[in-house]
Amino acid sequence: MEERLKLTRENSKSVTSETASHLQPTRTQPGNSPAPKWTNGQCVLAVPSSSVFSPRFDLSLCRGLLERKGFQIPTQDFEAPLQSALGSSSVRRFLFFNSNVFHFILTPVLYLVLWCGVYSTVHLYMGETITDFWVLCLCVSLVSIAFTTVILLILHHNSKEINMNIDTRLIQVNERLIRHSLLIGVADWVQQCTGTLQLFCVYWDLTPCLAGLTEALENMSFVRDELQKKLKKRMSSLTLVTEVMSYDPDAISLDHDVPEEERPLLEENEDTNRSTPSSQREETKLTKNLSLVPDHTLPAQDIAQQLLLIYSSAYIKLLVSERLSRAPQGLINGRRSHCTTAALCLCQYVNLKVLH
Repeated sequence: MEERLKLTRENSKSVTSETASHLQPTRTQPGNSPAPKWTNGQCVLAVPSSSVFSPRFDLSLCRGLLERKGFQIPTQDFEAPLQSALGSSSVRRFLFFNSNVFHFILTPVLYLVLWCGVYSTVHLYMGETITDFWVLCLCVSLVSIAFTTVILLILHHNSKEINMNIDTRLIQVNERLIRHSLLIGVADWVQQCTGTLQLFCVYWDLTPCLAGLTEALENMSFVRDELQKKLKKRMSSLTLVTEVMSYDPDAISLDHDVPEEERPLLEENEDTNRSTPSSQREETKLTKNLSLVPDHTLPAQDIAQQLLLIYSSAYIKLLVSERLSRAPQGLINGRRSHCTTAALCLCQYVNLKVLH
């Protein structure tokens, strides 16, 4: 009996210790902690430019920070296309001239130029009739302030539209990064009256937006002519001018062996100038207009994917700078937003810009 009691006590102690060990909280190492669950529209990373007057971004650092957050992106999908899109000196100059820092510099200069122009004009034609100098200066100042405000409002409004020099260059980048559930955009972040140009990486799962926009296009499939007219009307200005070589017929004509839906949105002509002297290349350079309007004969899903990628960078720019306008009530009714951080989803933004 005593031996049985001993065995029973030993078994109960072992069971109790095992249960206590299972109930104790598990300690994980900091490097092995699970990645957080991202939601659509959530900013994963924002990298500021290293220079104000010549904006450029440390792409290797950016990719390293993304890897720490669980996004394993190869170099050919991140650094190479971004360097090709934003690395040239002409693009960096445009980024500076289109930034808020330049607008801050432009405002007093523009006001002084307008003041001098209006004052000289008024003094030339109405100098004899106006006897009070202070009244003249006050009127000239008010007119100059009004003109300066109108010009700045026009620049601010144009910055909300798709930018042909920056946003369209990022189409190829987003076409590769969307495989990793990321979208890229370049925007100014104004804080304490100073603007900082930043490269924003935003998490985005394109599947629900693709399904929603495909459904909207399928509802318009019975009126193909109307869809074609809307696409051409809203996207007629989205035309790129690319350089081709006259001696290379493959650079001028499209590859007919590849289906239309499998071609990249922006074609690269990097391999067209392999074995030709530079002097001959300069003499035979031609330009070709490349329209971004999708072919209306493609399936609705392919058109929807092209539209989402074309407007993705402009949408990210407005999303992170909190400049997305609210959609009309008729567009929201019956449509569920796939972004919890903004009132307007990517598919709703495309619907508003192109189809509404």
